[in-house]
Amino acid sequence: MKNIDWGNLGFGYMKTDFNIRCEFNNSTWGELEVHESEYLNLHMAATSLHYGQESFEGLKAFRGKDGKIRIFRMKDNALRMQDSSEGTMMAKVPVEIFEEAVLKAVKLNERFVPPYESGASLYIRPLLIGSGPQVGVKPATEYLFVVFVTPVGPYFKGGFQTTPFVIMREYDRSAPLGMGKYKVGGNYAASLVAGQKAHELGYSAVFYLDAKEKKYIDECGAANFFGIKDNTYITPKSSSILPSITNKSLMVLAEELGLKVERRAIPVEELATFEEAGACGTAAVISPIERIDDYDEKKSYIFSNDGKPGPFCDKLYHKLRGIQYGDEPDTHGWVTVIE
Repeated sequence: MKNIDWGNLGFGYMKTDFNIRCEFNNSTWGELEVHESEYLNLHMAATSLHYGQESFEGLKAFRGKDGKIRIFRMKDNALRMQDSSEGTMMAKVPVEIFEEAVLKAVKLNERFVPPYESGASLYIRPLLIGSGPQVGVKPATEYLFVVFVTPVGPYFKGGFQTTPFVIMREYDRSAPLGMGKYKVGGNYAASLVAGQKAHELGYSAVFYLDAKEKKYIDECGAANFFGIKDNTYITPKSSSILPSITNKSLMVLAEELGLKVERRAIPVEELATFEEAGACGTAAVISPIERIDDYDEKKSYIFSNDGKPGPFCDKLYHKLRGIQYGDEPDTHGWVTVIE
């Protein structure tokens, strides 16, 4: 195996040894198959290519100080993929097939799980696509489920540090009653133009307001938002954003740290009252927000004057990472240990 510089991995794709596949046809799921090829043989009229019948998940495996590998909240990802299947009329991957495929992919690629304290982890990407051909707009009758893995470093180059975000009202990523609450590729395609513009202006991501009224906070790029004030963890309640498994976990941990938790509509002006703010998701866990610039209103909301994460962001980040790596007790049954 080539020597991997674990401490300097970016968040990108690296070829690993095996991927796992399972096909759905004749109304049933087949057996799991192990593949070495990185390529799929797909019909040119597959519904995934024409009508967006596609969804994916992202989760991680971590190597602990004890050498054991831990996978975080695998069942929650399986259930969220089933939700996406409902939203796109795809065949649902049973939880047991999802979990078996993930475990198999991690075990077969164990040599790519980064060492403890390298700052890196094994990213796991389950993918479900409509593989059956259709020319009329209707669901496929055949589906392909794939799980591949790749070792990754921190999502943002500097790791756990603050970054700036920007409000751009001329862009929406998703709409109420639309597809925003499902983890489907089209949602990410819808964020590329705005995201690129934000990067060119020196920001880590676009800070989206609600598509209907542009009055309330929706999300930070494709991540969930949370703010801290008056000993309270506050996160948006919105029908157009993805229910983040990381955010769900942080809400539980916030209560354990003695914070109140509120899920509600957050008017954009309330940003001025937060002591700390963060974006959260699988890739980065927490990306503490340095400031949010509102271009239209010529305002800046500043959460960190010294560029350092606030005390609660810091505590929550290290507590969640501790559970993922096995350094903190897993009192919620979130972790699957590979023996």
